[in-house]
Amino acid sequence: MFTKKPELVAPAGDIEKLKTAIEYGADAVYVGAEGFNLRMGAENLSLQEIKNATDYVHEKKKKLYVALNIYARNYHIHRIASYVKELANIPIDAVIVSDPGILLTVKEIAPHINIHLSTQANTTNFKSQEFWRQHGVKRTVLARELTLGEIKEIIDHTPLETEVFVHGAMCMAYSGRCLLSSYMSNRHANLGDCSHSCRWKYVLKEENRPDETFPIIQDEFGTYILSSKDLCMLEYIPELVSAGVSAWKIEGRMKSQYYVAAVTRIYREALDLYCSEPENYVFDEKWLSELKKTSHREFGTGFFFGYQGNNPQVSHHSHSYIRQYEFLGIISNVSHDNTAEILVKNTIQENVSLEIMGKNLNDDFEVSKLNMKNEFNEPVKVANTGQKIFAKMPRPVHKYFILRKCG
Repeated sequence: MFTKKPELVAPAGDIEKLKTAIEYGADAVYVGAEGFNLRMGAENLSLQEIKNATDYVHEKKKKLYVALNIYARNYHIHRIASYVKELANIPIDAVIVSDPGILLTVKEIAPHINIHLSTQANTTNFKSQEFWRQHGVKRTVLARELTLGEIKEIIDHTPLETEVFVHGAMCMAYSGRCLLSSYMSNRHANLGDCSHSCRWKYVLKEENRPDETFPIIQDEFGTYILSSKDLCMLEYIPELVSAGVSAWKIEGRMKSQYYVAAVTRIYREALDLYCSEPENYVFDEKWLSELKKTSHREFGTGFFFGYQGNNPQVSHHSHSYIRQYEFLGIISNVSHDNTAEILVKNTIQENVSLEIMGKNLNDDFEVSKLNMKNEFNEPVKVANTGQKIFAKMPRPVHKYFILRKCG
């Protein structure tokens, strides 16, 4: 039996993704502080946007966490101190830090802000958990290398809140502390500028034959020996809940609105169903099928169940993603006669059948032909990215419903 339903924490690379995550069931969202987080390629949020986002999230009775999780160099410290002074005036729910220097800066300048410790700090035992508790941390995002048994042991030994990643991209380095990108492309992963060198294709060279390369064959695709599978723990909801983790985290601040919506809604549905009737809970294969409609690599369970005779981080056979479905657009408004205003994300053809994805699985339906019109009520045969179109829907739809089609 569970004692408390875990918090579902979703990624928010920008304001629209943040709103999408909340609309699709997230209990909390995490965003990046401009210049000081580990997803520098994401749009991230300005201080004013963080203020606006905090107001929006709190109005929905949800939470917002700000990632300040780089490993700072000397030249960052004064800038971070100035940033925290500004951040202190915004009622965010926590900052996420890795660096003890940043942690100390937050405690000195804004002691009222809750501190969550990033997975980058690689907390792997209950003594470390207690150390961070004594230094003012409220929650630790535990190292991804841990098994469920080790996680439960940590939880049993300390009262500190815990969080684990349950879905998304995995890094082959120890808790993401990778130097490969710095070495190969002078882009620093620990400052948020990773070049993803682990996803590149590699060959073998022999010292006396430097001009001759030997492919490291795994199968007909070749091999990507450093490229991890994506994490997916959807099939193990009961085991995760039984471990007693306070919060479950979805990776993906660089992912699309569609990805955030599709993944969040499935974990929301599965978690709610289990927690409402754990004794009658049955895993629904449709949930996993829905997750496979997002852009992903082959799924695995990371290290949660240990090695079990082989390496749980066996590499994915390609650097590229599996993309079965294409994100076509998102509904931005709905009129009284069920006409949807649609913001086009990828080209939509008039005669192409597509799916409408709602906030719950039973909201989904297919449309064989979309009768599109522009703002002047003129027919549109092809709608292009960025265009706003209008279409009357055969079934009720709501703002933030998504249009997609099988690729």
